[in-house]
Amino acid sequence: MLAASKYAPVVLLFVIALAIPVLMIGIATIVGPRRLGVKKKVPFECGTEPIGDTRKRFSVRFFLVALLFIVFDVEAVFIFPWAVLFRQLGLFGFIEMAVFLFILILGLVYVWKKGALEWE
Repeated sequence: MLAASKYAPVVLLFVIALAIPVLMIGIATIVGPRRLGVKKKVPFECGTEPIGDTRKRFSVRFFLVALLFIVFDVEAVFIFPWAVLFRQLGLFGFIEMAVFLFILILGLVYVWKKGALEWE
């Protein structure tokens, strides 16, 4: 009985987290309008009329640059906690971050040499 009471708040949180979206979707289904008009079938692009075909193909370079941005951005996030604890980590923390940054810069140089950052 004691073990079950320790997990009661977690179970309650999961029940609430599941109930809220189910409840909102249910209410939207019951109360929401179901009229489909000509305006609702038109693709929406930031409040402007769409220009050209909505199924436009993008270059793979666009996605590659976006993916590289995300990778290097996430890696840069790891530098912030290190900077906050810089004095407490001492020399070991400095060497670890130097190795981390060296590997990160090596990856950037590799991507640069491969021409992935060139936009034509």
